[in-house]
Amino acid sequence: MLKASKRLAVPLLAATLGSGGSAQAVEALDRISTEHLELRLERIAEGLEHPWSVEQLPDGRFLVSERPGRLALIDETGDVTHLQGVPEVSAQSQGGLLDVALHPHYGDGEHDWLYFTWSKPGAGGTATALSRARLGDGELTDVELLFAQGRYSDPGRHYGSRLAWLPDGTLLMSVGERGSPSRAQDRRDHAGSVLRLTETGGVPDDNPFVGNDEALGEIFTFGNRNPQGLVVTQAGDAWATEHGPLGGDELNRLIGGENYGWPEVSLGKTYVSRRPVGEATLPGMRDPVHVFEDRFAPSGLAEVTSPMFEAWRGNLLAGGLHREQLYRLTLENAQVVDTELVLDGQIGRIRDVHQGQDGAIYLINDDPQGSLYRLRPVN
Repeated sequence: MLKASKRLAVPLLAATLGSGGSAQAVEALDRISTEHLELRLERIAEGLEHPWSVEQLPDGRFLVSERPGRLALIDETGDVTHLQGVPEVSAQSQGGLLDVALHPHYGDGEHDWLYFTWSKPGAGGTATALSRARLGDGELTDVELLFAQGRYSDPGRHYGSRLAWLPDGTLLMSVGERGSPSRAQDRRDHAGSVLRLTETGGVPDDNPFVGNDEALGEIFTFGNRNPQGLVVTQAGDAWATEHGPLGGDELNRLIGGENYGWPEVSLGKTYVSRRPVGEATLPGMRDPVHVFEDRFAPSGLAEVTSPMFEAWRGNLLAGGLHREQLYRLTLENAQVVDTELVLDGQIGRIRDVHQGQDGAIYLINDDPQGSLYRLRPVN
């Protein structure tokens, strides 16, 4: 039986100091005791409208996407500016400006691209789309549309829309089943899948369904409901957290060509009748590695590799929206062998979890007046 440890959070009132000793606009919120570490929770910036993703630039600044269609640039003192040049998104329901990720070689000049996903309006509804751009002076430049799922549709939900780079330089991109469960089992439909793309949005020659007339070449995995956590570990393994219906939220290890079952297999229940959706397991469909308790509603997933968190190295941090929690998941041999509850309601609905280039953990909350937070050891 895996354990979930809830620790005491003690309010802190002092502001933090910058490396040069000058006071910054960073608010210290809580001191949190965990099994291995004493942590400090700080608010760096606030007033963000439904922030969706956070990425730290090499110079220490942050990019934060806001679902209504704004991309915020935040400096280390918490000052927020909004960049021009973002495409016109469909910000209805769950749509909008979604994930943000840097090219793995960002900083060398040639590869200074930032990638972002968004809900693209078009004939028949909206589609999950991928674009890239360069960061100019107060604006995005050289904006390119790289990919849009092949079928535009309503309703405006379950876009998936997380990004993660594999060691070979290809890009994973999750696409939810857009609220139509049967689409996740149709390999001729991008909905309900995790895609593997080249850095320019093309199809890698070694994708699992290349040359298969019954499947789209971009598809890496299928049978996924709505993956909103995605990370590739230092070992090169891809992991995703995905929403079940009513319960049944999953952690999956992504293996190319595999079927993850939705809606034929699920441990969740229907919203109305509260009856099980599908079977608990079926041949030819991959079972989840871990199922979260109750309605966790996972969003945001990161691997801890920072020396700052030495005791947590190799663990995953999974954020939750409905439960407003952050869990630490200990992996051994691709299995979850232990869990610890790190945050429990301190910042509300956790939308994204990101290990910054400085080694600290950054989080954002899904709120009309959302904030950017930092989590780091006290000493």
